[in-house]
Amino acid sequence: MSVLPTVVKEFIVGDVQADRVVPPSGFTATLTTFAAGAMAFLAIFALALSLATGRLAARWGDDLAHSSTLRISAPEGQMAEQTAAALRLLKTTPGVESARALTAKEQGALLEPWFGPDLPIEDLPIPQLIEIQETQSGYDAPGLRLRLQGEVPGAVLDDHNRWRRPLEQAAGRLRLLGWVSILLIAATTATIITLAANAALAANAQVIAVLRVVGAQDSYIAKAFVRRFTLRALLGAAIGVVAGMAAVLLLPAAQPEGGFLTGLGFQGGSWLLPMLIPPLAGVVAYFATRHAARRTLSELD
Repeated sequence: MSVLPTVVKEFIVGDVQADRVVPPSGFTATLTTFAAGAMAFLAIFALALSLATGRLAARWGDDLAHSSTLRISAPEGQMAEQTAAALRLLKTTPGVESARALTAKEQGALLEPWFGPDLPIEDLPIPQLIEIQETQSGYDAPGLRLRLQGEVPGAVLDDHNRWRRPLEQAAGRLRLLGWVSILLIAATTATIITLAANAALAANAQVIAVLRVVGAQDSYIAKAFVRRFTLRALLGAAIGVVAGMAAVLLLPAAQPEGGFLTGLGFQGGSWLLPMLIPPLAGVVAYFATRHAARRTLSELD
């Protein structure tokens, strides 16, 4: 159980003599730290986008999956009669948990965003809306439409499928785009660190040649490069995560009237997910640098 902490400790402390092979500062150091920080900053927003779209898809699914709307259009003298007939029919329909007619005030609130608060709804021929709540098993929509045609000819049933499915598909694709962005960020980080490691190894070709003459093995030299670049990536990613989370905190909080654009932050336990980015950046840097070191050292033979 103590082997892993010991290995990690030795990796962090390193070998003073071997560390002298890698210059402590310079272009490669700045490039690695900046690249890791910038990619971590972008990964925060890609992660926030993925989580936000996941919550959005779940909310849309929950709100629309088990509800329907019945719209009744009838002459003024027949509106109350057809509404009552529709409610009686819905109460006897298997799969319908509840049904109620919206009040004039509720229907006015639905129209207020488009027509303003002063709409004289009582003077307009507005259809009567009936809110339907389904059971978990749902009802037979085609069969209900047939019954409505015979008993309530002015009723039109909207089961929300034409709205829910495109919205859920859009949210799912946005979530997938967020995860693809995270993978591309990781690949870009690995590429930049590999190039920086190659540059550092090429710049120290003469030092590496001298070390080989005095008996240093390639594994000993590569270890120094791998450690230094991994620690730089960890530091840069940590800085990028702190900056990214600070930027996310400045975003507007989730608001019903703001919709998707105000719900891009993290919620609950998801605030812990960004903490995984620096270790992952370190792992990417470790394997990228080790591959670059082995390849470059073999070319210097």
